[in-house]
Amino acid sequence: MTVQILIQSVEKADSAASLFKAVSALAQANSVEAIPTLITVLGYNNPGAAVAAVDGLTQLGEPAVIPLLEQLDGYNYGARAWAIRALSGIGDPRGLEVLLESAGSDFALSVRRAATRGLGNIHWDKLPFEQLADAQFETFKILQKTVEDPEWIVRYAGVFGLEGLAIAIQKTQPEWLNKIQEQLQQLANIDEVLAVRARAKWAIQKIKNY
Repeated sequence: MTVQILIQSVEKADSAASLFKAVSALAQANSVEAIPTLITVLGYNNPGAAVAAVDGLTQLGEPAVIPLLEQLDGYNYGARAWAIRALSGIGDPRGLEVLLESAGSDFALSVRRAATRGLGNIHWDKLPFEQLADAQFETFKILQKTVEDPEWIVRYAGVFGLEGLAIAIQKTQPEWLNKIQEQLQQLANIDEVLAVRARAKWAIQKIKNY
């Protein structure tokens, strides 16, 4: 079955179930031709289809980044939230500005969580060297904010983000590394949620063993 036929199946779907099935099939095709349609699906009021579209866009990776950024719809909050999830999964630094903004200030905890986790997935080697220090410092500042979020699931994601950043900067920014380790240790000692404390302890160990 060609990608064009799969796209037509998405466009002709007349129920939530048929849309989910069609989007899943299109996502599994792993074709750049599917990107515009998968992004369009993010704006539908169908969470199942949106999850399938996010999975497909994440799997496609870099080719999906610019189309996602160009079509971020500030007026369609649902579509924007799903697009942020896709950008978080891809980890391309071209999506960093959106992830920083969303992690630091979005009103929905699920979006803050996804964006925060995405900050721990950034492929820093794809960022020009002259931009690296400033970008990592901005990421560090936002992650410090996320581990103070009132929602524990965001703090948990913040621990993941700090762990990823710490591993990335071990050799280039050792002074930040010490601050990250101190913050993780504080979370491991005093966070009110056991899962966050345990994740912080695990992050400390992973950083030491890296």
